[in-house]
Amino acid sequence: MSSVIAVYPGTFDPMTLGHEDVVRRATQLFSHVIVAVAAGHHKKALFSLEERMGMVREVVEPFKELVTVESFSGLLRDFVVARNGKAMVRGLRAVTDFDYEFQLAGMNRTLMPNVETVFLTPSDKYQFISSTFVREIATLGGEIDKFVSPAVRKKLLAKVRSMARE
Repeated sequence: MSSVIAVYPGTFDPMTLGHEDVVRRATQLFSHVIVAVAAGHHKKALFSLEERMGMVREVVEPFKELVTVESFSGLLRDFVVARNGKAMVRGLRAVTDFDYEFQLAGMNRTLMPNVETVFLTPSDKYQFISSTFVREIATLGGEIDKFVSPAVRKKLLAKVRSMARE
């Protein structure tokens, strides 16, 4: 396999089993995957950047030979180019994701003509999972075991409890 660096960007607030599955799939295609955790200037994140980075690092530990975790702010283009990325990995859950992701891929192709966007779908059992749904279910006291790793579950429930005390 030739050395191809792929970047998988997202806010990962929190990282779900679907995200983890996309990382696993990406490691089978690329020599190195950088999970790029967005500072999240346009979204109000439940977890701080440091907390999200820690969770992602813990979740991708089984792939540590092929995956690194970094944060970024500003234009994703600048991050990808600075790391010599040749591919950007985007997860697609459903048709509803496709329109937005297709437009984003077009913009990214204009900004980064030498970088390909690769769409990966998670396993069927993870296609309906979104970080937004997981946060809402956890906040309302629902069961989240089927959506996040045990490490993320622990941190998410602790965060929800700390918010309830405020």
